[in-house]
Amino acid sequence: MAPDAIPALLEQIDELLAEPAEEPASLARLERTLTDGYAHALALESERWRLEQRMSELAGELNEGNQELKSREMALLSDRLARNAGLLSGLRNELTRLRARTSAARRAR
Repeated sequence: MAPDAIPALLEQIDELLAEPAEEPASLARLERTLTDGYAHALALESERWRLEQRMSELAGELNEGNQELKSREMALLSDRLARNAGLLSGLRNELTRLRARTSAARRAR
């Protein structure tokens, strides 16, 4: 996943949500953006799982080998995990709003 993909997706969602309710975006555009958002959320969840697995491995190996190197890696993984959690939370909130808009557009048809 490209590092700027999430901010670009969030910008797209904001644009769709900012459109007046009387002139909603095409249903296809709403659904495509919603699908893209879910795909990104799944990618973030997958990354979170990999980070947690690596942290678990490191925790089990801390007493072996270069402890300083492992401690630094653990700190980096922790930072990435926190950043991931923030992105995922924000994305989920926006997807909830977009899903409501998409449902309303479907009903209006």
